[in-house]
Amino acid sequence: MMFTDAVTSEKSRLPLHSAPMTIPSHTPPPNRPFLQQEWRSFLLAIGFFTRIPVPDLPDFQEQELNLAAKYFPLVGIMVGAFAALAYMLSSTVLPQDIAVLLSMVATLLLTGAFHEDGLTDAVDGLGGGWEKEQVLHIMQDSRIGSYGAVSIVMALLLKFTALTHFSPLLVPAVLVAGHSVSRFCAVLVMATQRYVKYAGKSKPLATVMPFTHLGVAALPGLLPLLWLEPFWYLGLLPMVAVWVWFSLVIKKRIGGYTGDCLGAMQQLTEIAFYLGVLACMAI
Repeated sequence: MMFTDAVTSEKSRLPLHSAPMTIPSHTPPPNRPFLQQEWRSFLLAIGFFTRIPVPDLPDFQEQELNLAAKYFPLVGIMVGAFAALAYMLSSTVLPQDIAVLLSMVATLLLTGAFHEDGLTDAVDGLGGGWEKEQVLHIMQDSRIGSYGAVSIVMALLLKFTALTHFSPLLVPAVLVAGHSVSRFCAVLVMATQRYVKYAGKSKPLATVMPFTHLGVAALPGLLPLLWLEPFWYLGLLPMVAVWVWFSLVIKKRIGGYTGDCLGAMQQLTEIAFYLGVLACMAI
């Protein structure tokens, strides 16, 4: 699962794709010089969200993922740039629809389908569960149910179809902006809701993202939007609507967010962004 909720306490090195995104903890990470800690947090964000090899991080503590959260949109720019590069290279010799498909394959390989997996788990839980604990239990199940299977197929089809309708010269900019702003939407969930975990009848502890961290995340999250025409900013309205709707859903159903919910939010807002900009272009 995305930001899987299974925690392995024995780990002392960077656990790629294996630790929860936020661990409610009152134990602060070790005190390190500012630049050293920021570089470490950036490497942690890269190693956690992608398959890019990063140096070993000794004395890793899972709550350090909270410090890395502000760099998730920056990682989104990297993923979007990789998709754009794959598109531009393949579009020189292949039709646009195939180039778009290859750009999507490139992102799936780079991230290990991390966010897509979160979408399937979240939809399975929300679609198949009634009570909070039942929803969380289904999310933890590694098997994909009918709700999850339908959601991932429809999500990939919507992305592919939307991107093929953009002008070939515009696709790279839209890819970078879509990947960055959608990850910022996931960070906004962390800043406005609390982390919940399946633990029987135990109550979840709240985690709070500092306002300064949210500001750091906003810069790379929103900066790529400057590449688009100002009129197309109206296309952000569907993305905002999806963010509000899904935030209310998870708040009502489970009282906060899980890692899978963040993955689902990233996928849903990325699709809404593409569709919104495309609709503005048609006006």
